[in-house]
Amino acid sequence: MLSPFSLRSIFQWPNQHCQLCHLPLCRHEQLWCRHCLDRFPRPPYCARCGATTLQPSSQCGRCLSKPPPWQQFYRLGEYDFPLRQLVHQLKFGGKFWLAEPLGHLLGRHITHPAPAVIPVPLHPLRRLSRSFNQSTLLARVVARETDSLCLHNAISRTRHTPAQRELSKSERQKNLNQAFILKAKQLPEHVAIVDDVVTTGSTVAELTHLLLRGGVRQVDIYCLCYTPPRK
Repeated sequence: MLSPFSLRSIFQWPNQHCQLCHLPLCRHEQLWCRHCLDRFPRPPYCARCGATTLQPSSQCGRCLSKPPPWQQFYRLGEYDFPLRQLVHQLKFGGKFWLAEPLGHLLGRHITHPAPAVIPVPLHPLRRLSRSFNQSTLLARVVARETDSLCLHNAISRTRHTPAQRELSKSERQKNLNQAFILKAKQLPEHVAIVDDVVTTGSTVAELTHLLLRGGVRQVDIYCLCYTPPRK
């Protein structure tokens, strides 16, 4: 069976115009022209938790008082235009080819990559309905960009839980209780979790605790978008 990325030679990119401004693409450009890429909103953020800050920070005030279980956080931007629309097309619109350019952009921002990356797993039923796991597709591209291993079977999801986007932070934490199992017997001391969107951080925190209990010493988070807390 052909993987989504092996189908690129069949489907290619949708057309030869930028998907944002619709102007013609140059020779080495893929979905977006360099002018639109330069205008992707990338507000400064805390390198520990991922929250947007006024200035780039290694640790924000919230991390100093209550640090997250992971060590480093890398992201492309906030869950806003155009990343919000692109992630929605990738995740729910079946446009699996978007994982390639988005994963490439994310990989370029990772300055100290982990030796191995682990995608957030989907339950088999959800993966069947979607036909692919967007986090796995992203992780494979990021692994290639950062010369890392992609351990896509290291963790499995054992419970089919409701979608996290419909739940509050406390409901998300309860929803994830005993939802994952660590399958890998040996892991590097330093690994990264790859996801498309981080909102409350409940999922990646649960996975981080699972990895730390399994002997990993440092866990980082790689994601496309961070969702600011609701005001």
